[in-house]
Amino acid sequence: MTPISVAIVLPCLNEALTIEWCVRRSLEALDLIKNQYGMSGEVVVADNGSTDGSQALARAAGARVVPVAVRGYGAALLGGFRATKAEYLIMGDSDCSYDFVEALPMVGKLLEGAELCMGSRFKGEIKPGAMPWKNRYIGNPALSGILRVLFRTNISDAHCGIRALTRGAFERMKLSATGMEFASEMVLKAVLLGLRTDEVPVTLSPDGRDRAPHLKPWQDGLRHLTYMFLLSPTWLFLAPAAAMFAFGLVVLGALLMAGGQEMAWLGGLRLGDHWAIVAGGALILSVQIGLMGFYAMLYAYREGLRQPTPLARKLLSHSKLQNWLGAGLVAMMVGFAWSFAITAGWVASDFGNLNAIRELVASTTTFVVGAQIFFSGFMMSIMSGNRHSHSLVA
Repeated sequence: MTPISVAIVLPCLNEALTIEWCVRRSLEALDLIKNQYGMSGEVVVADNGSTDGSQALARAAGARVVPVAVRGYGAALLGGFRATKAEYLIMGDSDCSYDFVEALPMVGKLLEGAELCMGSRFKGEIKPGAMPWKNRYIGNPALSGILRVLFRTNISDAHCGIRALTRGAFERMKLSATGMEFASEMVLKAVLLGLRTDEVPVTLSPDGRDRAPHLKPWQDGLRHLTYMFLLSPTWLFLAPAAAMFAFGLVVLGALLMAGGQEMAWLGGLRLGDHWAIVAGGALILSVQIGLMGFYAMLYAYREGLRQPTPLARKLLSHSKLQNWLGAGLVAMMVGFAWSFAITAGWVASDFGNLNAIRELVASTTTFVVGAQIFFSGFMMSIMSGNRHSHSLVA
């Protein structure tokens, strides 16, 4: 039996009006792939519990139907991908919006070395009525633009529904999203893992359904956006933490240098004692958020969700439990000694008026930050498999 090299996977949920055309067009695409590249293929319809007879129509048209119990766009595609042993995987919607013959150049890109090939509707054609104006001019450009900024990629259409990828890329990405955010997950993990990605122009046509699409623009758009941040610890945790830390350090430093109850000038602002409390809170929160970002990065590297940069490898090579414990203990002792000195001075004044709110906030903040660092060392060792060293080298 000739091994199957290419599989076209179609997610399906009540697509009786369109599934037959999609299967037939997919089979025509596979004939072209066989003639041009000599590879055999199959059409896999990943059915998500259709109740309109889509399964029988798909089989009659020549597809292999795979039932997928877990509901969702991503779940259906994952079920279809896992059900085939093909080396090259093509995905596309079952609503006649994409012509699967356009997958032919995608396969060519994979054979040339690409691991993921995206279709681009913006480089190709969007037929009248195929995409709502808010998706075409707001949603897709905005989300694709944010992705390019956050992940430094040149992908022009991050949410195009027709794509091709290699089996190796699919296994490396460890895809898990079950909903519409599956489309973002695939692109983001391909970028994070450094997979070779390419694009080809495709045409988007009006779908052939007689009902509203499964896509919910605002809800699914928000899910795509939050998923981008979930896979970007730098922007989700580290950037806000750095900004908050700088704010707290500058404000508290200015107040301490002003001394006593003198107002501190920062630019055109006059700052008093109340700002010391705000600054201390900002410093504590920034350290906590920054440490959470460190956990997220370590987890992503350990799970193979992203490739560590040379700088990250160097930093992690110095990340050891004893270093974190030592740094935390030093900060805690400094904070405690500072607070003790303030208390001793108050006692020496025979419990007179205490004018050290700024110093007390600073000392308490130093102690709390030390405790955060101390216990974070244990957390990172747990995440590293109960090892004292947090290096990526086992």
